[in-house]
Amino acid sequence: MLFTIPQILTSEELEDIRLVLGAAEFVDGKLTAGWHAKLVKNNQQLTTKSPQADSLKKQVKKAFNDHPLVQSAIRPKSIHTMLFSRYETGMSYGRHTDNALMGSRRSDVSFTLFLNEPDQYEGGELVIESADAEKAYKLPAGSAIAYPSTSLHRVDPVISGTRLVAVGWIQSYIRDPQHREILFDLEVTRRSLFAQSGKTNEFDLLSKSVANLTRMWAE
Repeated sequence: MLFTIPQILTSEELEDIRLVLGAAEFVDGKLTAGWHAKLVKNNQQLTTKSPQADSLKKQVKKAFNDHPLVQSAIRPKSIHTMLFSRYETGMSYGRHTDNALMGSRRSDVSFTLFLNEPDQYEGGELVIESADAEKAYKLPAGSAIAYPSTSLHRVDPVISGTRLVAVGWIQSYIRDPQHREILFDLEVTRRSLFAQSGKTNEFDLLSKSVANLTRMWAE
C-alpha cells in the first residue's frame, strides 16, 4: 500500500531543521549504499558524526510515531536507519530497491519526507514503479510518502536548486502487506461506524475482529 502523509512536520519545525542542515557537514551518499546501489547513487547525506544527527532523527521518528495514519496503516514496530539527503544540481539516485535487512531490522515500508518546497528545485521527482506503470512524487515540505520497500524506485536528476529530504524505513508488527491493508480498511470502517452511531454491538464485534486478526498476524 502506497500513500501520502500530510503535515508530518510544522512549518516552524521545518525551518529549524533546514537551519541545522544548512550549517551541517554532508558526505558522499555512496557511503551508505549497497554494492550495486553505489553504481547509481549520486547525492549527499548528513554525516552520522554530526552532533545534530541524533536529535534530528529523534524528532522525525517522534513525528511519524505520533501520526495516526502511520499507526493505523503501517503499525510500526521500529522506525530506523534514517538519513538526511541533499541533492544539488545534476544529482540523482538511479533505479534500485531497498535492502531487505538493515542491521537486525527488516525494511517493510520505506518513506521519503520532503523538507523543502517543490518550487525550490526543478526535477528531483521520486519515481515509484508498479507492475505496469510508474508515478512521480514531489510533495510539499513537511509531507511524506510511504511505500512498500519491495518497490523499484528512483530519484530523477535535479535540474536546478537543492532537494532536501529525510528518508527512512519501518519494520511493521504486521509483516504481510496484504494483512496490513486489511487491518487498515477495517480500522477506517470501525472509526467511521463509531463516528456515525457510537459504541454499538456492530462496533464491538468489528473491534473484536480487528484485535483478533492483529493477534493472529503480529510478529
